[in-house]
Amino acid sequence: MSQSHQQPALPTCPGCEEPLDAGDRFCGACGHDLSAVPTGPGDRPTVAVAVPPAGQAKAGPGDAGRAGAGTPDAGAPRAGAVEGGAVRWPAAAETDSSDVPAPVHSPADVPGTDSDGRPLTGPGAESGGGAGAAPGGPAHEEAGAVRVRHDHRAAPGGGTATGAAADAGGAARTTGDRAAAVAGVAPDGAAEPGGDPDSGDFPLAAPDPRTAEHAPAAPAAGEKVCVACRSGRVDPDGYCENCGHAQPRERDHMEQELDTVAAVSDRGLRHHRNEDSFAVSSTALPDGSPAVVAIVCDGVSSASRPDEASAAAATAANEALLASLPRGTHPQQAMHEAIVAASEAVNALAQEPAGAMGHDAHRHQNAPACTLVGAVVAGGLLIVGWVGDSRVYWVPEDRTRPTARLTEDDSWAAQMVAAGLMNEAEAYADDRAHAITGWLGADAYELEPHTAAFKPDRPGLVVVCTDGLWNYAESGEEMAAAVPADAQERPLHAAQVLVGHALDGGGHDNVTVALLPFAVGPDGAGSARASV
Repeated sequence: MSQSHQQPALPTCPGCEEPLDAGDRFCGACGHDLSAVPTGPGDRPTVAVAVPPAGQAKAGPGDAGRAGAGTPDAGAPRAGAVEGGAVRWPAAAETDSSDVPAPVHSPADVPGTDSDGRPLTGPGAESGGGAGAAPGGPAHEEAGAVRVRHDHRAAPGGGTATGAAADAGGAARTTGDRAAAVAGVAPDGAAEPGGDPDSGDFPLAAPDPRTAEHAPAAPAAGEKVCVACRSGRVDPDGYCENCGHAQPRERDHMEQELDTVAAVSDRGLRHHRNEDSFAVSSTALPDGSPAVVAIVCDGVSSASRPDEASAAAATAANEALLASLPRGTHPQQAMHEAIVAASEAVNALAQEPAGAMGHDAHRHQNAPACTLVGAVVAGGLLIVGWVGDSRVYWVPEDRTRPTARLTEDDSWAAQMVAAGLMNEAEAYADDRAHAITGWLGADAYELEPHTAAFKPDRPGLVVVCTDGLWNYAESGEEMAAAVPADAQERPLHAAQVLVGHALDGGGHDNVTVALLPFAVGPDGAGSARASV
């Protein structure tokens, strides 16, 4: 009986890695023909990878003999042998476990790059490969593939410095039997002038506006400066040329202080403009004694141009008092004439050129309108006058003494209380409470200026204000509690505090207040009142 040739026993099937028994010729799991499997190579100890010296021939596809039927080429050196400092790698098997021809790579076939993607320098770099690339490393790019990088600038001279690029045009380089087109593309545009090419920053698309040469020049001396950026000029339209911020209007917040009177006006928190206005001044009577004047006006929001109406009324009343008091006119009569002059100034705003009323026959029904309240301290007297719902309060320096409200409102609530139809609490709780029944304007039913004269016997403070303030301190006691204790010595500061009190309460309306400290003469005369 003939004897069959026995192949060396294999521990596992090379096709499915299933365990084998001694003497098996075929795999019991996948049927693989074990007789066609070559004997594995001998031991291959791990050796250090060394970079071949310059000029050393690199291992190529034809440098080593092909493996025979299961045994290495007899002419090849032992696996891992080192000759002259260079590694001679063992020849690869002709086929792998799937009977597919195994690819053979030489170190020069794999492009060598450092961790930053730049070509390695030294031996072998010129051919696109890393001299120290180990076998089994990542294969090079497929033929025709293009790799694009955006993290490096253009290299000096117009070329690029990414990957294994050949030039700025992205030309392909062929290594060994395969061709890999690897192109490096820098970001659009050239590197930033004067910049560091290795900084890794992208060039700016536009110059930094903070350092641009076209930045607006600083305001000249005397020009308005933006309240937001503190550096830009304010154009005639009221906007900053640098940041575009709309500037506060001049009347949004106004303050004025004289020796014996001070006033503050603020737009408030809800209105888009300040429709209040004031005027404070001082003059001398014929005997040389001082006379101090404070006028406060509140524009009627439902009328047209209320801000113009209040400004015209305050200016006209103040000028009338400054003209009549030095002539010796009694202060109470001078106050009455001043209110009439203010009314005429507001009426003039409603006058239109000839033929201008033709397009709106009812234009006069919405004429500019405002209220007015004023006070004059002269010759030991306190004179007050008003039309509308602005008020005057008396706050004694000694806060243990009673305070008083010196005016009566021209309003629906005041009429209900005067007629006995409602008490004060009920009247002011009604939605119609603040509807005014008297005002200055061309459409006023009838002008009825109110004036009153007082002769206080003790020092105190005269508070002249619009409803934007007294809505948050309505009674005399509430107003006295809001007035600072040092208001006699610091009237402007006290006026600022009162405006702040209204803003803290909500600031629903424009807020205006004028304060006149009242000093009593050495005779300490008693009080008296005469009203018209």
